[in-house]
Amino acid sequence: MSGAGHAQFRYTQTPSKVIHLRNLPWECHEDELIQLCSPFGKVVNTKCNVGANKNQAFVEFAEQSQAIAMVSYYASSPDPAHIRGKTVYIQYSNRQEIVHNKSPGDVPGNVLLVTIEGVEAGDVSIEVIHLVFSAFGFVHKIATFEKAAGFQALIQFSDAETACTAKNQLDGRSIPRYLLPPHVTSCNLRISYSAHTDLNIKFQSHRSRDYTNPYLPVNSTAFEGSLQPGLGTDGKKLEPESNVLLAAIENMQYAVTVDTLHMVFSSFGPVQKIAIFEKNGGTQALIQYPDVTTATVAKEALEGHCIYDGGYCKLHITYSRHTDLNIKAYSDRSRDYTIPNPNIASSQLSGVPSASTTWQTHLVTSEYPNSGYAAAGPVDPSQEPSSWPPGASPAAGSIHTGFQPDLRPGVSSPPYYGK
Repeated sequence: MSGAGHAQFRYTQTPSKVIHLRNLPWECHEDELIQLCSPFGKVVNTKCNVGANKNQAFVEFAEQSQAIAMVSYYASSPDPAHIRGKTVYIQYSNRQEIVHNKSPGDVPGNVLLVTIEGVEAGDVSIEVIHLVFSAFGFVHKIATFEKAAGFQALIQFSDAETACTAKNQLDGRSIPRYLLPPHVTSCNLRISYSAHTDLNIKFQSHRSRDYTNPYLPVNSTAFEGSLQPGLGTDGKKLEPESNVLLAAIENMQYAVTVDTLHMVFSSFGPVQKIAIFEKNGGTQALIQYPDVTTATVAKEALEGHCIYDGGYCKLHITYSRHTDLNIKAYSDRSRDYTIPNPNIASSQLSGVPSASTTWQTHLVTSEYPNSGYAAAGPVDPSQEPSSWPPGASPAAGSIHTGFQPDLRPGVSSPPYYGK
């Protein structure tokens, strides 16, 4: 008797008409089990894809003698059982019959639970998921999330029949490679039924979508934060464009104020709003233009250049995920140029400085808690900041598109635009 036969059989087991098969090929089909077992008797029931790796199964014969015949044969045969070239280990089951206790995931419904294996959240967009599943019927809603099992999605169809068709066609298959980022090498779909019947989608975003309600609020911030960058001609990732720029300022030997930034960035188009804040030990600013085109021109022209000669206050510019800054305080740290300052207007008419009442517009409430947007007294843009001597104000020189003014205190040299 060969060693291979001994490895397949345990003599201490009590015979049963149900046999337990292990080390099966992944997603072994019922017909493959029947083909292996039917030479020994009539197969009356099967249970496939059992276990964490779905590589086990149970087969129930009509008579116990038939199961004994199969186990005995492979226990003494020098040739073990094979399916798809894999050695299959056979033994008696400790159960006397196969009972299909359906879990919630086995009960057909109109909502599918899809686990997308081999990817991280963000590798597969909600648009790709919608494209794949809408091939089988109208998709009502999609919600994506991350669990211990990985990146998952709930997909709601109009009825259980449509969901069943999609499940049968897609379970165990992969999303086409041309719909996936280049770094994703495999992407398998594991699909079961969900106990949900109607998903509760509160807003449209990159993580949730309700295709039946066009009036649902849109979470634009969530959309922008999740946009998957495409690839440029050089193979590098492209940033999602925005009408709001994020400027990080390096080597700050001189103060950079809202007026300074307005002077620099308005050379390329009307600046609507500006907010300055501190983050990660450095100074940053958000600059809002009315459209993406103007922001792109400014970004390309100013990236890597310095506000002041000598390499001081160097600008590193990226697109922000914001589209509309929420400015509340009119101060030296934030400014909304789309709303006139009533205090300034009244002071200009009366010739008397306005009271130090704080003038409120919108607020950048951002995710930047240390921005310190304290309300300040009104500032008259027609008055030069005290830090600039007469004649050295940025307003003293004209602004030309493509050039940066030298805004250092006490310097009245021509505009500087250098690296």
